[in-house]
Amino acid sequence: MKLLLSCFAILLCSINVSAQDYLSFHYKSILVDTHNDILEQCINKGYSFDQDLRGKTHSDLARFKQGGVDWQLFSVWCDGQQKNPYKYAMRMMDTVYAVAKRNPDKIKIVYSSKEALKAIKHHQLAAMFGVEGGHMIEDDIFKLDSLYNRGTRYMTLTWNNSTSWATSAMEETGKKDLQHKGLTDLGKQIVKHMNELGMLVDLSHVGEQTFWDAINTTTKPVVVSHSCVYNLSPVFRNLKDDQIKAVAKNGGVIQVNFFSGFLDSNYNKKKALFATRHKAEMDSLLQKNPERYFADDYMFTKYPDEVKSLRAPFEKVIEHIEYIIKLVGIDYVGIGSDFDGIESPPQQLDDITTYPLITKALLEKGYSKKDVRKILGENFIRVLKANEK
Repeated sequence: MKLLLSCFAILLCSINVSAQDYLSFHYKSILVDTHNDILEQCINKGYSFDQDLRGKTHSDLARFKQGGVDWQLFSVWCDGQQKNPYKYAMRMMDTVYAVAKRNPDKIKIVYSSKEALKAIKHHQLAAMFGVEGGHMIEDDIFKLDSLYNRGTRYMTLTWNNSTSWATSAMEETGKKDLQHKGLTDLGKQIVKHMNELGMLVDLSHVGEQTFWDAINTTTKPVVVSHSCVYNLSPVFRNLKDDQIKAVAKNGGVIQVNFFSGFLDSNYNKKKALFATRHKAEMDSLLQKNPERYFADDYMFTKYPDEVKSLRAPFEKVIEHIEYIIKLVGIDYVGIGSDFDGIESPPQQLDDITTYPLITKALLEKGYSKKDVRKILGENFIRVLKANEK
């Protein structure tokens, strides 16, 4: 009996040491998330992310620390319906500037990889911006300079809506009367100017023709800030194998999105059943506001227990990461969670405090600590440095 108890005690110790080991490793590694939409929540709901927002959002300043996030690119997003999208983008950035001013010991807006790494050494969250949608420059190439000077280090060429100079994945696949596909001459000038500035060209959301035009125009490595693998989940804005290979050949990086609908091919079927159960209520909401994502947000908040069952299995995140690794190698994948911009994160990944689970899963899969550090942040840092002046 004593022998059995001793063995059990040793086993418990080994489990605890293992847990301490992955957590220690996680917090010592540099974790870069290239896409978080907390600013949208702040603007729309009147929050400030240096408040305790547990139960309301996926993110807040204290939870970035708890999750081991060292470097966050905050998404600057609007749907293009605003009167002045550029002014709206500036307002969103003001939110981070205000938080940084109130919390100088906790968060710092940085303008280069060197400044970011210095902030991390001082235990500050390094903050940059990613503008999600080229419509926010309002067809004015020189607005890129102002965005860059405020800390924007990537721009997604399109959101779901196309611009006059680039077509989106949603419209290339779902709209038949497009005047053009891909990048116009202005679009190619914009990509070249981004290269000159040191602003990463982001190819999430863009149509396939825009993708290939951008890949053939850019002289610097690209980022795909929050996308997944088409072959695992055939969604219009996930990446096909030839696109993944092209990003790797370009020296870029693909940051895997946590949205259940991009990770799990069964998600849309389950969501359709949910919508059928609540059809009358959904129809009523859509009459008040035809934008589907507002109705979805309301319904998902109202029926949390039902919504939980729709969520993708946690393993799907690792599956998408591994697919990219097996196809093109360890150097071309990272994390772009889309927290606070998604209606349904995977099981277990309830908010930004759960990032250590990714580290734990990758280590358990047998990836070396060196390789896990690449996935957590070093791959993105390499791409950013290659774009810097």
